[in-house]
Amino acid sequence: MEMTFSTPDMWPVLPEIFLLGMACIILIADLFFDESRRIWTHWLTLGALAGTAWLLGGQMGDPAVTTFGGMYVADTMARVLKLVAVAATAVVLIYSQDYLKSREIYQGEYYVLMLTALLGIMVMISGSNFVSLYLGLELQSLSIYALVALRRNDGVASEAGMKYFVLGAFASGLLLYGMSLLYGMSGTLDIAELARWTASADLNAGLVMALGFVVAGLAFKLGAVPFHMWIPDVYDGAPTAVTVFIGSAPKLASFALFMRLLVDGMQDLHDAWQPLLAGLALLSMGIGAIVAIAQSSLKRMLAYSTISHVGFLLLGILAGTEQGYQAAMYYAITYVIMATAGFGMILLLARAGFEADRIDDFAGLNRRSPWFALMMLFVMFGMAGVPPFVGFYAKFAVIWAALDAGYLWLAVAAVIFSVVSAYYYLRVVKVMYFDEPAGELLRLQAAADARTVMSVNAGLILLLGVFPGTLMSLCVAAIG
Repeated sequence: MEMTFSTPDMWPVLPEIFLLGMACIILIADLFFDESRRIWTHWLTLGALAGTAWLLGGQMGDPAVTTFGGMYVADTMARVLKLVAVAATAVVLIYSQDYLKSREIYQGEYYVLMLTALLGIMVMISGSNFVSLYLGLELQSLSIYALVALRRNDGVASEAGMKYFVLGAFASGLLLYGMSLLYGMSGTLDIAELARWTASADLNAGLVMALGFVVAGLAFKLGAVPFHMWIPDVYDGAPTAVTVFIGSAPKLASFALFMRLLVDGMQDLHDAWQPLLAGLALLSMGIGAIVAIAQSSLKRMLAYSTISHVGFLLLGILAGTEQGYQAAMYYAITYVIMATAGFGMILLLARAGFEADRIDDFAGLNRRSPWFALMMLFVMFGMAGVPPFVGFYAKFAVIWAALDAGYLWLAVAAVIFSVVSAYYYLRVVKVMYFDEPAGELLRLQAAADARTVMSVNAGLILLLGVFPGTLMSLCVAAIG
């Protein structure tokens, strides 16, 4: 029998090809830069991100297309999520430059690993096959494991990296085992073919077990309770320049993974996976909000608040409606905007020998810099869901989607835990404006580009809250 091969359409995957090529170029070029000229690595990386964003922007009006034998899909949802992930990575790099210099980790490896992690995120977002999804997941995960342990002389960072590696490998095994069971029953690795198979499949014990393993693996990657153990330790132990990245762009990839596997692949099993997500959402919102109250470290507090936000994100997905998916996508994007600003403020306050990762370190910030105290207030009010900031509309959208799906008890719980979480966010505001600084009153020494980006970043939290329709219409177009 004669075998025929068709050339895949390369235009949809051009942003990934460009990003990979630039990562290789930067890896080689950095060998010729000593520390005094490492600024060139920094600007080359930002240039690579700008080029990737330009290529993605050029594809925004294109119709959805699949290529590489159905393993890769380029649709509006993928393009929007990729653009946000690229922008978040660029913001992280701008925030991190001074921090990396002061911690003596201003290395080319940091930039190359950031690009490979972003590449993994982009592959995950566009994966439409078990193989491509898993390859993207592992590329992202392995890059982040190395980033967490980048400061090799720091025992805490090395321990955090090892914990993340061991737990991440376990979660990847769960997900891979669930995928293998689905493949064994359906006979396909393709998401579209899986959807056609599940439409006529009977729900049996094997399918329920496969679904359980898949949901468990996905819940770990997103950081939902009870698979959340790694988040506080990794967020706290990793260098803050890495923490701000972990807490932002990978969340978009995790959301896309839920959408590709559960919604695109197993929408007809919605009645089976909906109760699982409802339990994960309730536990995540509750435990994340309650445990965050007891934290004195701002990084750990934001880590537990991330877990709570994951619960809210799951409200939209479990609704099983287009409205719910649109609300969940909106929540994921707005959370990334708020998280980059929140962790970025820690980077701006940090200096040599001082991490600024405790809540008390923000005491008297209003006296040092009223403008950045106001920006941090925007972040805290946004995360708390105070109107008119974007967090309010994001929470309202996912709660309404859950309510519309008949989950009254879960919507009530979400409102209660949202009120509980307001305590620890408002505590940071109180410390900034009403507490006296413990030591010498030092002014912020952040670079001009970081200050400008922070102002824009925090300003978006207010602007998107006042005009929520702009971003929501984009999410409607992406999901619809």
